[in-house]
Amino acid sequence: MDDVLDSIVAWAREEEAVRLVVLTSTRARPEGPPDELSDYDVIVALADLERFDPVAAYGTPAARWGDEHDVHGTRTYFRGVVYDDGTKVDWTLWPANVPALIAEHGLTHALDVGYRVLLDKDGATAGWPEPTFTAHIPARPTEAEYVALVEEFWWNATYVMKARARGERLFERFMVDDTTHLVLRRMLEWRIEIDRNWQWKPGAYGRGIERELPSDLVEALDTTAGSFERTADLFRRVAHEVGDALGYAYPARAEAALDSRPA
Repeated sequence: MDDVLDSIVAWAREEEAVRLVVLTSTRARPEGPPDELSDYDVIVALADLERFDPVAAYGTPAARWGDEHDVHGTRTYFRGVVYDDGTKVDWTLWPANVPALIAEHGLTHALDVGYRVLLDKDGATAGWPEPTFTAHIPARPTEAEYVALVEEFWWNATYVMKARARGERLFERFMVDDTTHLVLRRMLEWRIEIDRNWQWKPGAYGRGIERELPSDLVEALDTTAGSFERTADLFRRVAHEVGDALGYAYPARAEAALDSRPA
């Protein structure tokens, strides 16, 4: 382990309410994290969730964010913490019954990408299956799914045009750099999967995608920030490549309808 994990496990051993500590995500992958900047994604199962103290668990928090999720019908809690030494730990807090639910119903996606049990006081993980490392790998799209994604891009593009005509600069920027780029990212992932035989696992929100794309597409992607025209050019190009590879016709009518809108 390393100093951060050693500190967490030492705390967990002494805290009676903690029953299980599991490392997940990039630091638990067999090939290891991509670099030293990777977060620590840690699941902690507790007999009493109120006993979780992020200060005792590692150190003094500098910034925090929280959320809730569902695991096999049980509410769990996310507590992301950036500590004052720069360490970022994404804590997932489970009620103590969740490990048994995993054994009964199977791994969550967060566990299937890879996990490492750091502490198991009750032997609760003995029945857990091994990860398959296939979670989050996109399936080959059907023709209907391909057409729907192309249409979604050009449907979103209408809001870009409206915002531009109305002088709504902030909304236009949001639509270009957030919404249309989200659709572009999915098409780029399909483009990569074609070369990887649908075995490549994308990073969250496009992380690491530049390492997998051909260099000419990376160069084109680098020019798209804040520019709808360049985003559209790249999307059109990649969508045609994906459609050709899958044997699907590019639905040109969606794009043509945008071009025919009144100025």
